[in-house]
Amino acid sequence: MDRIDIKLLNLLQRHGPRPAAELGEAVGLSASACHRRIRALETAGIITGYTARLAPDRIGLGLDVFVDISLTSQSEEALNAFESAVRSYDEILECQLMSGASDYRLRVAARSVADFDRLHRQCLSRLPGVAAMHSAFTLRTIKAFEGYPVRAADGR
Repeated sequence: MDRIDIKLLNLLQRHGPRPAAELGEAVGLSASACHRRIRALETAGIITGYTARLAPDRIGLGLDVFVDISLTSQSEEALNAFESAVRSYDEILECQLMSGASDYRLRVAARSVADFDRLHRQCLSRLPGVAAMHSAFTLRTIKAFEGYPVRAADGR
């Protein structure tokens, strides 16, 4: 990747898909050259897709909850069963296998504390192999994820 690819990746992460002419102008390329570079980044698997960022409160999801989960077993079968079950719930936005005190950290979207109680009872408590859960509610987001820091190999 060169400096133009890095600029394109940063623009796409922060502002989403834009016309090739607009992106090309921002990085000093023609629309066709810009389009070719973006396709090359997609083909290389660097760009894996495009999504829209939504305002959760505007769609009725005012509560973000992080849930640390410990399993009764760390066998491959137990991990696979848990991970498979997690994928079936849309309210579970993210799931990471962790090092440290808990096995997994989930990020869950809920409409309210009462809605999270429902999710806790009807979803989280039914996940296979759960030994313990610890929840933390987001009070306020200080810095939301806007993309990965893309830099040149020398760190610039």
